Amino acid sequence: MMLLLLAVMGLLSYYIYKSIKPPPPIPLPENVSKKSLRVKLSDGRHIAYREVGFPKDEAKNKIIIIHGYANSKEVDLYTTQEMIDEFKIYFLFFDRAGHGESDHNPSRTLKTDTYDIEELADKLQIGPKFHVLGMSLGAYPVYGCLKYIPHRLSGASLVVPLINFWWRRIPQNLLNAAIKKLPFAFQMILRVAHYCPWLLYWWMTQKWFPNNRDPKKIWTERDIELSKIYYKKSYMDAVIRQGEYVSCQQDIIAGYGNWEFDPTELSNPFSDTNKGSVHMWCALDDKQISRDVLVYICDKLPWIKFHEIPHAGHWIIHEKKHFEAIIKAACTE
Repeated sequence: MMLLLLAVMGLLSYYIYKSIKPPPPIPLPENVSKKSLRVKLSDGRHIAYREVGFPKDEAKNKIIIIHGYANSKEVDLYTTQEMIDEFKIYFLFFDRAGHGESDHNPSRTLKTDTYDIEELADKLQIGPKFHVLGMSLGAYPVYGCLKYIPHRLSGASLVVPLINFWWRRIPQNLLNAAIKKLPFAFQMILRVAHYCPWLLYWWMTQKWFPNNRDPKKIWTERDIELSKIYYKKSYMDAVIRQGEYVSCQQDIIAGYGNWEFDPTELSNPFSDTNKGSVHMWCALDDKQISRDVLVYICDKLPWIKFHEIPHAGHWIIHEKKHFEAIIKAACTE
């Protein structure tokens, strides 16, 4: 009887272990560096990138685009030749760790993502200063740049930036109201990622509890239209080619984990002798991001220029007129 009990316990333990342990990343093809531009970082990982616009040694504005959740360096934005010529822009797109053709980072955090950006900029010799533009979940490395490498910035743009509901210096009533905007299943994903990150893979793959996010509850009708245009299955397959855990799920863990700082603790990286600006863009019809929390942050940090976009949803970055306004502000204000 005891042997049977031990056998059952052993099998149960093995099942639990297999259920919660994320799979290893799917290896990239050996010839990936021939198909995509990549640089080797000091820790041996490779970061894939794409350059658009003016040659970097001639550009007046150098903007590093940080893609959002389940996205990549191939994100399709309105980087028109007219815009590039008017502001003399060099755009640098890159796959964040574990996405697309960039190697995953098993120890990925907000800080490591920040220093990936700095090292990529140095490897490509784009110069001592650059502007970082992050969208949605991809805005957390922008906060990291403002905290850890402010001396490298000529500016920063936070477009419908994520809200970490466990920031310590934001009033709890604001954060509670913000997270309650989200569908319950979405809330649970973020809570698991924050409190039990080691359980997130199981939570995202189990069938016992709801974990799907109904697009109609988190996106406007226009957002859904844009998703059908810009996020086709072939594109998504390329984004998560190394596996959903090392790309999307690690992204959630990094963005909603415990940060070493709160946004309201940031210092202004720019002064009269160090010109630059920081912009925050809020879409007033956004179903995911609370305006009240963003307003609170900007009230505490009055050096951030706050922009409100009426009649716009979470995907404003894909609207031509809004993207042009975001780039114009980054280059002129």
